[in-house]
Amino acid sequence: MTFWYTHDMGGWGWFGMSVGMVLFWALIVTVLVLVVRSVDHTRERTRTPAAPTPEQILGERYARGEIDEEEYRRRLSTLRNGPPPKS
Repeated sequence: MTFWYTHDMGGWGWFGMSVGMVLFWALIVTVLVLVVRSVDHTRERTRTPAAPTPEQILGERYARGEIDEEEYRRRLSTLRNGPPPKS
């Protein structure tokens, strides 16, 4: 009848199983968090930046010296008020 007593787990066995279970679930949670962050980070990178407005483009052209102040003011006026009336 010693068969039943030889397979009993001692205190270190229970401790080892408890630590192993905590580490197992910590690993599962860590993997899930990393997967969710990876998917969210990929979605964040795919966003396209907002297109510049026509006034911003005109301002950039003026800043680069492609157009002079008179042409800048004329085109800015046209953008804000619409084209001049045709006669």
